[in-house]
Formats: sequence, structure tokens, C-alpha cells
Amino acid sequence: MNIEAVSTPDRDLLRPLRYVWRVPLLLLHVVLGILLCGFILTWNRHRVMKNGREPFTHRMIRAWSTGLMRIFGLRSVRVGQPLQDSALFVANHTSWIDIELLHSQRAACFVAKAEIASWPLVGWLAASGGTIFHRRGSNHSLAAVMQVMVDRLRAGRSVAVFPEGGTGHDGVLKVFHARIFQAALDAEVPVQPVALRFVRDGKRQIDAGFRLDENFLQNFLRLLGGAPMDAEVHFLEPVPVNPEGRRRMADLARERIAAALEDRSA
Repeated sequence: MNIEAVSTPDRDLLRPLRYVWRVPLLLLHVVLGILLCGFILTWNRHRVMKNGREPFTHRMIRAWSTGLMRIFGLRSVRVGQPLQDSALFVANHTSWIDIELLHSQRAACFVAKAEIASWPLVGWLAASGGTIFHRRGSNHSLAAVMQVMVDRLRAGRSVAVFPEGGTGHDGVLKVFHARIFQAALDAEVPVQPVALRFVRDGKRQIDAGFRLDENFLQNFLRLLGGAPMDAEVHFLEPVPVNPEGRRRMADLARERIAAALEDRSA
């Protein structure tokens, strides 16, 4: 069944009222995140899943991310089952909220742009959660990131990446970079595509992420005051490992994500 794709109306009379109660809740939730990072994640960040049993730190990450999503009016919905550690998750990328959305269902080490590491508080929270920072446009940085990814995967951790290399807008799904799939081949772990989709009243909201020329703060405030909607995390069929064709792996992962974004039965 195809889902109609629409944009969110700009006129929303209830938006000011939502800020009144969501902003204080967000501040309290951030304080809770600081305490969790300082007293739990800092000392247990290297714990991994064993025999399908999720470590306490991973459950805390999922719980905190789920709470953050609810403050923004987003109900996280899982479709399908994520692979157990260790695995490489590849997902479409619409905005900063994608990291928290995936974290609400599956704790993983994310690869993110290096600029985030210098952001006040956010950079520290991201580093405490195991984020791997990459300086875009630098082959040296990419090589170092790839090695860290392989090391984490071999150690039993899952890694999540956005192979588009940046955020799309208005529902656009860009070409997937194939080189990032080499980490899964080198670590000999499976690759699972993940489709992230936002739905309200049975209609896919294509601009829940970044709109064209919208910056982080604008998107943050728009989502914070937005009407409630479902945020779906579709864990799709793993991509067959093909040592001779990582380009084919990237294309197949993109095809499966594109199908899930357009069809609820995918």
C-alpha cells in the first residue's frame, strides 16, 4: 500500500502552546543525559551485546533517545528486527533527529561530521555515546574513520552510517557512497539497511527533516513545536556480502530503503 507523501503545513495555531511545556521538559531531559553520560556511559561505553543480550548502557541510550523523541512529539515505531551485534547499519539521512530515532531502537556507534565534536555539550554527549567523527572531504580522515569502524565491528559493537554522505531534503534519497561498505567486508559482519520515515495521519511527511536551505537551529525549533507524528524505523532484509562488488551492495541497500519509504508493505 503506497503512502501519500506530503509537506507539513506552516500554519499551526497550537505551536506556541507546545513550546510552553516542551522546552522545560527538554531542559530536564538534557540534564538527565549529562548525568547518564557522566556516571554510566563514561565508564561502560565499551560494553557489547552478548548472545543477544543487550547491555545496560545500550538500554539507557535507547530509553533516553525514546524520551527525547517523545518530547519532540515523535512516537518511535519499530518495523522488523535489527541484527544483533556486530552489524553495520546503513540508513537514509534527513536531519539530526535520525541519530536519536535509530538510537531509540538500537544502540550503535554513529559516524558523524567532525564539526559536531566541537559543539558545546552536544559534542561531549555524542563522544560519550561512541560517535566516530569524520572530517568531510579528507581522504586521510576517511581512512582513519574506516579503520576505527572495522576495529569497533571486530570488537563486537555495531556501527551506523548514512551512506548518502549528507542530508537530503523533501524526501530526496541521494546516491549511496560504496566505500563505506568496505568496513563491513573487512570486519566480516552483515549489513542491514534501515529506512527512517515520518508519518502523520497515514501520510508520509517528506519535510520532517531538513527543508531546502534550512539550518540546524531552524529545523530544531520547527520539530520542537511540531504536531505529533510517528517516526518509523524499518529494519530491512540484510544485504548479501559481495567482496567483488561493494557498489552493488550500496545500490541494493538504497533500493530496499527507497522501497520502504514509499510502500508500507516493503
